[in-house]
Amino acid sequence: RVHEVNSRMAGSKSTLRPASRPKIVKKKTNKFVRFDADLFKRMNPAWRKPHGMDGRFRRHFKGTPKHVKIGYGSNTKTRYLMPDGFHKFKVSNVNELELLLMHNKKYAGEIAHNVSARKRKAIIERAEQLSIKICNPNTRMRSDEAE
Repeated sequence: RVHEVNSRMAGSKSTLRPASRPKIVKKKTNKFVRFDADLFKRMNPAWRKPHGMDGRFRRHFKGTPKHVKIGYGSNTKTRYLMPDGFHKFKVSNVNELELLLMHNKKYAGEIAHNVSARKRKAIIERAEQLSIKICNPNTRMRSDEAE
């Protein structure tokens, strides 16, 4: 019985396709890290703009890492786009799923992390009826298999 449900979900995932699927180009895939954060364990590697008076990194000396600039931004048409071509839309209940009824070729539902297993099952069933893709259909479903 559990195997039938999982195979049905797997089949429905593959049939749902976005209306358009543009090629996603990332200009820079590695992260911008804070200068000298690799030297000190106490330093957070999250990006901080350098402000030092004599700092060679702020002055863009040769051999220093790249700075954050607007030119590294993603294309606005492909920004926040998942690799399968859909945009994510967070869903907490079945009523919020109804909003995606007319937009099921552009948006895919993502069930919020704090939704119970019982409501998840109802959301997934309703999504199949409305032919809406769910990004995370298998989360919290393992507890049902034990029963």
